[in-house]
Amino acid sequence: MPGDLLRNILFPSDLKKLDISELPKLSEELRQFIIDVVSSNPGHFGASLGVVELTVALHYVFNTPYDKIVWDVGHQAYGHKILTGRRDVFHTNRKYKGISGFPKMSESEYDSFGVGHSSTSISAALGMAKAKAIKNEHDRQIIAVIGDGSMTAGIAFEGLNNAGIDKSNLLVILNDNNMAIDPNVGALKEYLLDITTSKTYNRLKNDIWHLLGHLNKLGHNYRKVAQQIENAVKSFLLRQSNLFESFNFRYFGPVDGHDVVYLTKILQDIKEIKGPKLLHVITQKGKGFKQAELDQTIWHAPGKFDKNTGEILSIKTDNIPPRYQDVFGETIVELAKQNDKIVGITPAMPTGCSLNIMMKEMPERTFDVGIAEQHAVTFSAGLAVEGMLPFCNIYSSFMQRAYDQVVHDVALQNLNVVFCLDRGGLVGEDGATHHGVYDLAYFRSIPNIIVSAPMDEIELRNLMYTAQLNNKGPFSIRYPRGRGVTTDWKKEFTEIPVGKGRLIRKGSDLAILSIGHTGNFVVEATKELAKENIDVAHYDMRFVKPIDEEILHEVGKNFKNVITIEDGTILGGLGSAVIEFMNENNYYPQVKRMGVPDRFVDQGTPAELYKECGFDKDGIVKTVKSIFNNKSNSIFNVG
Repeated sequence: MPGDLLRNILFPSDLKKLDISELPKLSEELRQFIIDVVSSNPGHFGASLGVVELTVALHYVFNTPYDKIVWDVGHQAYGHKILTGRRDVFHTNRKYKGISGFPKMSESEYDSFGVGHSSTSISAALGMAKAKAIKNEHDRQIIAVIGDGSMTAGIAFEGLNNAGIDKSNLLVILNDNNMAIDPNVGALKEYLLDITTSKTYNRLKNDIWHLLGHLNKLGHNYRKVAQQIENAVKSFLLRQSNLFESFNFRYFGPVDGHDVVYLTKILQDIKEIKGPKLLHVITQKGKGFKQAELDQTIWHAPGKFDKNTGEILSIKTDNIPPRYQDVFGETIVELAKQNDKIVGITPAMPTGCSLNIMMKEMPERTFDVGIAEQHAVTFSAGLAVEGMLPFCNIYSSFMQRAYDQVVHDVALQNLNVVFCLDRGGLVGEDGATHHGVYDLAYFRSIPNIIVSAPMDEIELRNLMYTAQLNNKGPFSIRYPRGRGVTTDWKKEFTEIPVGKGRLIRKGSDLAILSIGHTGNFVVEATKELAKENIDVAHYDMRFVKPIDEEILHEVGKNFKNVITIEDGTILGGLGSAVIEFMNENNYYPQVKRMGVPDRFVDQGTPAELYKECGFDKDGIVKTVKSIFNNKSNSIFNVG
């Protein structure tokens, strides 16, 4: 239940009725409301707790939705959603048919830009700022809120560079908590740390702030002199203090991101200053929940937990299949011990992809490059040129951001780089921004690259083993979020012939060709169909490029009806590859493609989304029956 103040706030207009002295109490009520709901309805926890005061201050000072707040990534936007008309439906957050876990323009006019991937806020906000200038809407304010982790991506600096030269009226708020999902890495982290830990700088910057405030009242010339004084003092105290100012941004901060009254006053002052501005706000991820403050990585998205004790309510994992990511993490360590050329690369996801296992054992051969997917790929290419064998682990939906680098820097030069695409397929509650459903299609069109997907944990191990053998060239292995199907998975490595699938089940009525984890749905479906005397052949293709032509010839010669199944878009994936082959080789079976339809799929559990898209076990059974019942048995079998 919302607290005394929060229960009367449905929209920011209600928030503005409060006295500024009431904002700390409201902030605590908002934080507790997030804790109450997320403890039983899992979501991104720590990030939203860290920006409660900032969220309250922004909506208190600015006239949203006329003024625009662009949240980067959106992990931190729960407070924003609660204050903008979605408090009473917040319990449906990330649920099937509920509200999105991220800002989404179609959901609310207060969600000024749809997000989910990092580092887009500055560029989007700059576009909005330019548009309002063209429309002569000079009273509108545009604010981009970006985390220090997101600032490591090149697009963030591209936006800063453009905004600074353009002199647009734009406010960038740098939410600095020294965290992405895992702790931040890189030179920017060290730079921000220098700023935040300089006692002399932080003491004098307050004096400068007050000096500016007084001189601003005296007119333009004094304001200009004050700014020169400010810049000179900063340059004297910090060797690198001009990083943001070099982009022609007015830099303010660092300030305490949990002092809502002070934040409110600063934002009221800053909004009167024209041109590009950056406010550096120091926050603590997980603020107000002890366990989340102490272990920020685990509490980024902890699942269900006891809000009173802080105990995470984890499921028992004894005698159940492992997560695919953990199979990757343990297997790459095994392979790296055998092959000293193997190195691991990830853009800011060592825990999420389980590369942290190798990082602990072989820190000199693992690299977290921060949120920088493009750099991760080209960095891998450079390693490969010098004879190393990079395993570059990137979530499928994030690999989209580095497509050009895969084409230009890896495939064109036919370099030995292994792309391990975690979260391939429908990922569940994170929804459309995070579904990794396009990789089979977008990689299949690139020359030189091998495109594969394992059906189970053993196949994942063997594909990884195969990929690190001599001169395989660019090699993509995609696998889903979640658990596999096999508990006894640590088998001896076996090479899988590139481009060769396997027969899972013989049959005579029709053929099903699957790729990846979806093959397990087919196994269950064929068992059920067999009980009704429907005899289905099942092939696990393993590779969509090169595709197993021997299997396709066999299927083309012997079956009039073929079903393809993939946890990816049906446009351009396995189904398209099969149709292309059949046409080019003068086979004319009826091919039914099953997979993700040509639309964006919203959030829900994977099981709910498989069902919605029609390729869960029940959907497969239904499809086969509909074909079987419309044909006589004699038509199915050509031979």
